[in-house]
This record gives sequence, C-alpha cells and structure tokens, in this order.
Amino acid sequence: MSINKLKKITNTSCPIRNTIELIGGKWTFSIIYILLNGKKRFKELERSIEGINTRMLVKELKMLEANKIIHRKAYATVPPTVEYSLTEKGKALEAVLNEIKIWGKKNI
Repeated sequence: MSINKLKKITNTSCPIRNTIELIGGKWTFSIIYILLNGKKRFKELERSIEGINTRMLVKELKMLEANKIIHRKAYATVPPTVEYSLTEKGKALEAVLNEIKIWGKKNI
C-alpha cells in the first residue's frame, strides 16, 4: 500500500485507538485482572498491585467507573466501605487479558 493510499487515523475511525484511550492506563489491566476474581475493597486492590500509589489507584478507578468498566458500591459504614467489581463490559475484557497473558509468556 502506498503512502498516498493510507488513511489518516482519527479518534472516530480507529477502534484500536479508541479502545486504548478507554482502557490504556498503565495500571488499568492490572486492576481489571484482579477484579476478574470478584469484588475487592480499595485496600485489597492497593495491596494487590505492586508499585501503584493511592492517588494513581483513585485516578484509574474513577476513569474505569466513568467508562463503565467497573462498578463502585459504597456502604454507609464508619469508616466508609467501598467495593469495586467489574461490569459486564469489564468482564468482556477477560478474553483479551488472557490473550495478552499468552502472548507475554511466549514473547517476553
């Protein structure tokens, strides 16, 4: 294919780019991978992901919730209890994560 025939990739025309923008944070796949095993509280997530700091976990969780990948449920307790779980949209990423895992084992 010649350079003249290449299409310009825009935000609306490239599903891969759109997906990466939606779930492409450094910690996103780690969070989703952990939540595939079920609901987790904030501190459980934080302890499960080596190297993530509290501020970054909060940021990633908010982004995932805004994009409807995870569900946040807060309980009226003292101190407040918050649980995170995957939505159906988030659970649908399991096959993608498994393929990435397989690729990683073969190539890294």
